Amino acid sequence: MPIGKVKWYDTDKGFGFVSNPGDQDVFVGKNVLPEGVEELVQGQRIEFDFAAGRRGPQALRIKILDTPRRRTPARKPDELASVLSDVMTVLDTQVLPTLTSGHYPDRKTGRQVAEILRAIAKDLDA
Repeated sequence: MPIGKVKWYDTDKGFGFVSNPGDQDVFVGKNVLPEGVEELVQGQRIEFDFAAGRRGPQALRIKILDTPRRRTPARKPDELASVLSDVMTVLDTQVLPTLTSGHYPDRKTGRQVAEILRAIAKDLDA
């Protein structure tokens, strides 16, 4: 049985894909998850059997090799709300006027704002 890493899995949709070393990615539907497992986490290692399906390889059964590593957000919700409020102020006062005048913000401002937005996105995605 090949061992691969979960590329992504969407719990709401009930499917995702796992890497298959040296071959196409393999479709993983919720119906092949082991009993008691509700989701797979990106980067999680699994062992799987698969067969060719209409749209490509599909997992027939999987075995989870390591427990999912869930990230914990760096900030509490009220702290994140405060940070978001500050970022929106910066966007309204420094970035938006520059963009509406037909220019991009200067490189320093653009990098700082992008870095802050990435940090916020990580906390929201955790």
